[in-house]
This record gives sequence, structure tokens and C-alpha cells, in this order.
Amino acid sequence: MPFTPDMRRKVDQIRDYLYGGGYPDPLSNAEQLSYLFFFYMIEGIDAANLRQAKATSRKYSSLFAGNWTLRNPLNAPSKGIDTIPRDRMRWSSWANAMAGEQLVRFVRDEVFPFFSEIGDKFGMSFMAQARLSIDEPTVLTQVVTLVNELRLEHADPDTKGDMFEHVLRQIKQAGELGQFRTPRHIIRTIVDLVDPKIGETIYDPAAGTAGFLVAAYDHIRLASSSTHGRGEVELEGKLVERGIGDKLNQAQWRKLQTETFYGNDVDPKMVSLASMNLALRGLPDVHILKRNVLTSTFDRQMKAEKGLPLDGYNVILANPPFSGRVDRDRIVDDVKVGTSTATELLFVKYMIDNLTADGRCGVVVPEGVLFGSTGAHKELRRLLMQGNRVEAVLSLPGGVFQPYSGVKTSVLVFAKGGRTERVMFLHASNDGFKLDANHDQPIDADDLPNLLAAFNSREERWSDWKAHPADQPWPENWWFAEADAIEAENWNLSASRYRPHSREVAEHRDPRELLEELQEDVTTILGDIELLATELKEQAA
Repeated sequence: MPFTPDMRRKVDQIRDYLYGGGYPDPLSNAEQLSYLFFFYMIEGIDAANLRQAKATSRKYSSLFAGNWTLRNPLNAPSKGIDTIPRDRMRWSSWANAMAGEQLVRFVRDEVFPFFSEIGDKFGMSFMAQARLSIDEPTVLTQVVTLVNELRLEHADPDTKGDMFEHVLRQIKQAGELGQFRTPRHIIRTIVDLVDPKIGETIYDPAAGTAGFLVAAYDHIRLASSSTHGRGEVELEGKLVERGIGDKLNQAQWRKLQTETFYGNDVDPKMVSLASMNLALRGLPDVHILKRNVLTSTFDRQMKAEKGLPLDGYNVILANPPFSGRVDRDRIVDDVKVGTSTATELLFVKYMIDNLTADGRCGVVVPEGVLFGSTGAHKELRRLLMQGNRVEAVLSLPGGVFQPYSGVKTSVLVFAKGGRTERVMFLHASNDGFKLDANHDQPIDADDLPNLLAAFNSREERWSDWKAHPADQPWPENWWFAEADAIEAENWNLSASRYRPHSREVAEHRDPRELLEELQEDVTTILGDIELLATELKEQAA
């Protein structure tokens, strides 16, 4: 069953009711809804586990077996009773029988502590420190009723995941460190560029709501699907191809669900949302850690204890925060780049160090990383070029991260080790959505599919580039630069620096592209001034 307009309407109704009831924060609302969805679905999961155990003669004890010691005496069925059957914690027991103050008190004081205890026992990290914040009786009663009407037991994992993504889409503010929700079509493009495969470990060190991990899961399933196992779904006004992974065997499915995806985030709310996003899609065993990788490090023993790969990850996909600074004395030695405290530089260094010997990375960076003139910027780019293989730089349209940020960004695609011989530059003027303050209205103009095709045939495109007469106009929105030319430019990796120009081409170029290049030049100057001022202040301190 796909995510239908009727389900979308019901989810919007819940959101509107929360907003009108005095709960205007989309992030907190998404977290609260994730808990309610979990309470609803765990009953069906438990029943399915019981049926499977009976059919296979395997031992299984229901989550709802035994008694529960009441946390609030007011929830006792009668005076003097301090325990109730754990069966009373089923959604079908309390959601259909309680309302108003009684519902708030029971959910707040019994249901949340019950599932937090289960979360600790079974490694469900999204239930850690869970608390009820929708404590207005009328609002909670109505929200529970509306969640009931979604009939989540009839939805497949993809539908439940799409529904939750619709909830997450309403989060339109950036976090304190500059982290924000990455548009899903941008994520899918990055995942397609890096092309993760079954059997590889996939990691997002700044997972947010787990968008990259979900997209990698979809990518692998699609690549492992027969013609009959493929179909199209409508997401955010665009048709997206999906696959059910019917060519995967049982061992591969187990590997995919338990030993493939890893992530962490500094924000406990994001940890909860990411874990729920994965659980809804059939990945309940993926543990998102609450961790700041710039200020903490794991040795091999700690990695082993936490079930993490000991020698790095095959694939890293991320859009790390890039408007924050970390206190110099808190930065671990492994991620240091010169004296910089800029998170965007430190994260890229961390990713380089945490790839396996043949690992690949796709990461969103602000343009300043590509052309900044501080020592740390140049050193990081030199490390990328001389110690790794930078395969492509995808220049994204300005405004692609609205309404969170207007920062101009690009995507770095690189592989661990070796030395870069040449870099393919890909320039997107349009990404399929109107580049306005909201960036959510679908349009036909979309450069990303053709750029992806060019990247996937880059060896042939390199031959075309080399064979093209230098004095003739270059008609494509992709081009190459060789390592020697990039080194001569202080390792500048900005796409516009190497764009082939001619009078004929310049006269017909899109004005937006010219404005973007002007913006890059201005941003370079302002960024360098800001970075220099920061470094001087830190040295003075």
C-alpha cells in the first residue's frame, strides 16, 4: 500500500491539530509522533513474533507478559493496588479506552516508562530518555484518535517510512551547529554517485534523521530487484523508482538489516528520529549513537564493544553541519586540520580517516571548503588530492538548502588512497524544484539525472573532453581539470574556476550561473576575512 493522499491528509491533520493546540515546534512534534507510532506498531510486531515462535517451536516471551509496578498510584484500578498486567500497556488497551486527563496521566506515567524500560533492554535507542510532552488532555486525545485512523498495521515498511518522512519534512529550522534536513532528491543523487553495494558498511557521522542511510537502503534494494520487483512511487511531487530487493538471499537480507548501516548525531532528538525512521522501514537493529565525532574517539576495543567495524567503513555519506565552531581544546587530535575549529573542515578530515582502504565518500560541503585560502583549507585540499582520489565535484544550485540556509554548496565525491589524476566537475543550474525561499515546488528543469549519467560514463566523457578543440565552445555542464592545473591554483576545487569559457558561450550563459560565480567570488573574500578574524582572536586568546 503506497503513502496515499488520504494518509497524507490525516498526517497533516495531526500536525495542524498540534500546532493549533499550542505545540508549534515541528521537531518536538515529530519526536512525539515517533513515540506514538512506535507504541501503536509494537503491539503488532509482538503478536507476529509470538505466531512465528509458535510455528517454529521457538521460545519467545511477549513484551506484555507479567505485571507492571505502577509509577503513579492514581493509575491504579482501585485503592491499594500497585501493579497491573503489562498487557494494559498495549495500544489497543489504553488508546481505545481512555481520554482526557486519565489518558495523559496513564501515558505519561506508565506507558512512556514501560517502553523506555523495554528500550534499554532491547537496544531501542530511540526510546532512551523518552518523555511525553503533549500533556494537554484534549490535544492528546485527538492525536491518539487520529493516529488510530492511520491504520498503520496495514502499511508496508516503505509506506510507513514515507509517512514519517512527510512528518520530518515539516522541520524547517536549522540546529545550533548548522545542521538541517537535506532535501531527499539531493540525498538520492549523492547516493547514486557513490553507489553503495550489498555487503558494504555504510556510515553517516552526522546522521540527522537518517536520510542518507534510508536512501542507501533503497539504492541497494533497487539494484537487487528483478524487473517485476520494481515500481514507481510519488515523493514530494516527483516519481521515484523503488525496488523490493527480491534478488537478495536470506543471508544478504540479514547482513543488510544488521551489519550494514551505522550513524551518530550530537542531538538526542535526532538520534530518536533517525532510529524511528529506520525502524519504520524494517531496520530496527540499526543503532544511531549519540556522539560528537569531533570531540570523542573510539579505540578498537570500544568499537568492538559497540559492534562497530574495526577498520573503518566502505562508504561514508553525509551532510555535516557547516556553520559551527568547536572549542579548540575539545577537538580530538585525529580530526585536526592546522589550527582550524571550523566543523566543515574537521568533518571532512574525520571522513578521510574513517574510510577503509578502498572506501568511498560523498559529502556536502560549503563552497568555502573548495576555495578558502587559509592554511587549513589548503592543507585539507592538498590531502584530498595527493592522498586520495577526488573523482567529482558536483556544484549544486544556490538556494538548494532553502528554507534552512542560503549557503552555496557542492558535493565532494572521493575514494580513499592513491593520488588524484583529474577531477570531473558537474554543474547543476536546476535540481527539479523551484529555487525560491521554500524550495518545495516541483519543476521540469532538472540537471541532476544527466549529470549522474555523465559521471557514470566518466571514462568516455574524459575522451570526449580531451578530443574537443580548445578553441571551440564547450556546450556541456560538465568538464575536467587535471591535477597539475589544480595544484597550480592552490588546490582550488571550485567548479567555476575551471569552467571552459569562450565569447560565444559567455554570451549565452544563464544569468543565474553568472550571478552564482559572482557570489562565489564575494563569498571567498568575505569567508577569508571571517576565518582570518577568527584565527586572530583564537591566537590572541
